[in-house]
Amino acid sequence: MDIASFSLDLFKYILAGCAVAGIANWMFWTKYNNHVFRLKMLEARHAAKKEVLPLRLQAYERLVLLIERINPAHAAVRLHQPGLGASEFEQLLIEEIRAEYQHNITQQLYVSDVAWSVTERVKDNTVALIRNAATGLSAGATAKELSTVLLAHIAALDANPYDMALKTIKSELVG
Repeated sequence: MDIASFSLDLFKYILAGCAVAGIANWMFWTKYNNHVFRLKMLEARHAAKKEVLPLRLQAYERLVLLIERINPAHAAVRLHQPGLGASEFEQLLIEEIRAEYQHNITQQLYVSDVAWSVTERVKDNTVALIRNAATGLSAGATAKELSTVLLAHIAALDANPYDMALKTIKSELVG
């Protein structure tokens, strides 16, 4: 065996060894980098949840407050002004509901779609309830008469829609 043949064989073995080591290195680093990437993504997701959780809780609190404030039983007491006519009181109630809703509209970013749709439905149904109650009153009716009709309408329902909405929102927060 001459030196040229030996050098060529040695070169082949070294080249094959380098190829195997290179492929193994490539496979290891690809897998390692993928693992590191996943780990960093999990850490980022965890950090984001940690930052968003207080905002979510605050958003659900605001929805509960919104539903409580647009409940005609509470709004009528809070907004009652002596000497106010039914039509003026109707407008005041509806304006207050719309203002409360607009004030809290950004909360939909942090709550579930179900919680937000329940809130919208309660708002829309409350406005419709107020309008329906006002249409049945005489032209000279007072705010107190409108309040009485509103409370009677709510009492006549099988289930209080405001309590049901609050239950749904609370269950969405837990679930």
